Amino acid sequence: MDLKDHVAIVTGASSGIGLAVARMLVAAGAQVAMVARGAERLTRACTELGPRAVAFPLDVGDLKALTALPDAVIQKLGRLDVVINNAGLHHRGDMLRHRPQQLADMFTVNLVAPVVLTRVVADLMAPGGVIVNVASLAGKLGVPGSAVYSGTKAGLRFWALSAAEDLGRRGIRIANVNPGPVDTNFFDDDFEHVSDLTFSQPMVTPEQVAAVVMDCVRSDKTGLDVDIPYMSGKLSTLGYLSPGLGRWLRPLLEKRGAAAKRRYLARRGLTGG
Repeated sequence: MDLKDHVAIVTGASSGIGLAVARMLVAAGAQVAMVARGAERLTRACTELGPRAVAFPLDVGDLKALTALPDAVIQKLGRLDVVINNAGLHHRGDMLRHRPQQLADMFTVNLVAPVVLTRVVADLMAPGGVIVNVASLAGKLGVPGSAVYSGTKAGLRFWALSAAEDLGRRGIRIANVNPGPVDTNFFDDDFEHVSDLTFSQPMVTPEQVAAVVMDCVRSDKTGLDVDIPYMSGKLSTLGYLSPGLGRWLRPLLEKRGAAAKRRYLARRGLTGG
């Protein structure tokens, strides 16, 4: 896909992966409807990217407002070609430490919102449109301390793999990008409850994930489900297919992850256990 003068929606666009994707879309000549909850931070991000970036302050958990978003984007920017479902919510640690509504909110933001937005845009996109979900390797193999997050990302992945056939009948492609740990502020709100197992895998940058997202936007050659890092994806698949082997490997991976977590803390000038 030649992105010049095309229009994309990116959710969770004010920082991290979403901002990196928006930056690359703008550089490719696209106009980008940048969506995030915090209006002030979103406006700053749009100002940084220039006139091709337009702020649409919105909480994707507000499904009524989300449903109205695509029409508003088309009225403002004239068309809609690409949707990046990137916004995410993660209340970390044992799920029993969180209120029921917090767990429900994770399902709304991580799973329901992408399904709803995709359903709306399917009626508005011309053939050739593309939807990319930023899922997670946690959606391939349950991660301790991330039970609900893993469940939402697994649901997102498997919904998309099935929805590809429905969308394909309208000439719309869909793909999942499944990152492992990403060096963003997504960790910072509750670093204490980020599992050692999470840190056992190589950490990638938002730009590396965004580059894979862009590959999926531009071409169908990537397939429906793309893991980053590649070998971490293979390890997740192996653990899913061979639970016994996964249990055997877990203590080794957690030891490796604990050391990596300490190094990460030291690099960030933080302290932790």
